[in-house]
Amino acid sequence: MTRTLLACLLLLAPLAASADVLILDEVRQVDRMELPKNGLSKADVEAAFGQPQQRHNAVGQPPITRWDYEGYSVYFEYDTVLYTVLAAGHEVETA
Repeated sequence: MTRTLLACLLLLAPLAASADVLILDEVRQVDRMELPKNGLSKADVEAAFGQPQQRHNAVGQPPITRWDYEGYSVYFEYDTVLYTVLAAGHEVETA
């Protein structure tokens, strides 16, 4: 039983290491990108990044709104940016 477990762990170790590399690469990419920052207003985001491709209605309380841009989405609480999320599998050009 112990040998089987050890063999499985050894086989999975390279997969875990490659996942770490992918996550690190994505973090480095985001650091080089111009994205809406936390705390900006909707007006600031629209002035700096243009109109979103799609605006979603507010959900919940406090109201959370999502604006979708090419390659990322911006989430607002009331009028303030909470965070920006990259679309899965989509690379955005860096500034």
